[in-house]
Amino acid sequence: MAQSITGNNVTKDNGIGRSLSALSESLGLGPREVVSLAGAGGKTTLMFRLANELLLSGKKVVTTTTTRILEPTSTETASFFVHSSGEKIKEFLEGHLDRFRHITVAGERLGEGKVKGIAPDVICDLWDASLSDYVIVEADGSAGRPLKAPREQEPVFPPNTTLVVAILGIDGLGMELNERNVFQPALISKLTGVPLGQRIDAESMAILMTHPDGIFKGAPASSRVAAFLNKADLASGPHKAEEVAERILAKQHPRIERVVLGQVKHDPPVTRVIFRHEYRRNK
Repeated sequence: MAQSITGNNVTKDNGIGRSLSALSESLGLGPREVVSLAGAGGKTTLMFRLANELLLSGKKVVTTTTTRILEPTSTETASFFVHSSGEKIKEFLEGHLDRFRHITVAGERLGEGKVKGIAPDVICDLWDASLSDYVIVEADGSAGRPLKAPREQEPVFPPNTTLVVAILGIDGLGMELNERNVFQPALISKLTGVPLGQRIDAESMAILMTHPDGIFKGAPASSRVAAFLNKADLASGPHKAEEVAERILAKQHPRIERVVLGQVKHDPPVTRVIFRHEYRRNK
């Protein structure tokens, strides 16, 4: 059997398991990482849930965006700082990160509850200063849709990204391809071959995840890539997620090392992890 992670345990065909921290270990995080999130269907929720998990394990975490996000609430982040100067952001982190342990930073308030992020080179400078154990970056937008194709200028990955998490919402499976349901429907149609107005199937979602112009387009060559299929808690979610995961892995994309099946608004946030090398070995 292929090795997989189910709930909070690694399960193998010999029945032996080991305890793990659901998100950080399921994503294969090392002791220091720059994690960039791209795609649709739960990026912001995943960012703050992962940050909170790392915070509770004693780590120092900075969360931010290279595009735009809603201003975080006090339940999402311990501290929030906005300044157009990268040096001022660095000074704030130097003076306050030891106290708060998790700080979200942004470059500008835009109105209507939204904030503009910081430039990739600023993220590199903050990382080089060794102020935090982790920086988690939301690298593109999706207007709350479960599926998307990136705009021409997105995602905006910091060049020092060590792990890209490419996210799709399982609730997009079976939806009609239109403006109401997905972000950039015309481009999704072009990439997948699904006509506008037709329903999105598992193969189409796998193409979105693996196409050169798909979810993690432009990811730094040195970064690892994990696919994350969110909302597996929905009706028939586990079955749908496994179907999409199998289609993704069948394409044998050289950069996708694992597919994580999750439900980041609920516990446990990860329901299963399927590893590329184990999938190949069992085929």
